[in-house]
Amino acid sequence: MHQSDEQRIECAARGLLRGIGQLAQALFRTGGFGLTRSQVAVLDALEDAPRRVTALAACTGMVQPRVTVVLQSLEERGLATRERSAADRRVVQASLTPTGRELLEQGRRRMAAALLRGLDAGVEDSERAVGAARDALTVLSDAMIASNAMTTAQTTDTVHTMNTTDSMNTTDSMDKDSEAT
Repeated sequence: MHQSDEQRIECAARGLLRGIGQLAQALFRTGGFGLTRSQVAVLDALEDAPRRVTALAACTGMVQPRVTVVLQSLEERGLATRERSAADRRVVQASLTPTGRELLEQGRRRMAAALLRGLDAGVEDSERAVGAARDALTVLSDAMIASNAMTTAQTTDTVHTMNTTDSMNTTDSMDKDSEAT
């Protein structure tokens, strides 16, 4: 039996997701962070700049109450801080502390070392293999982000069109009601 292109891609996607998940789990374990995945995800999201809780939720895929709980635990461990924004006192900004940054860097070094050990055991040009994997994941990620952006734009256009149509229908109804009186 011959598989269609769609079936082959679906099968490859399942294998890719499974492989990415297994690799992520193995690397996370070797990182030795002493934290949950959620805690590491929040620290990672804070690495480049302080962020609002809402931005952390969007970035990590967690709901805001969960991010708040995670931030509280990170703050208790001295890995992150939360402060009110000087510009808008309603806004809480979370930041990575030097201790949190160091924990991330140490964990990533352990992860990289474990990955290299694994590659050295059976891959001839490990640097090229990692580069090729990174490049392939970047292409796939960029394609998914673009696709999601298009889907979001199409959904927004559809909702806008529906709202415009509803508005026009309401106006037409009101016009007919006016004419009837």
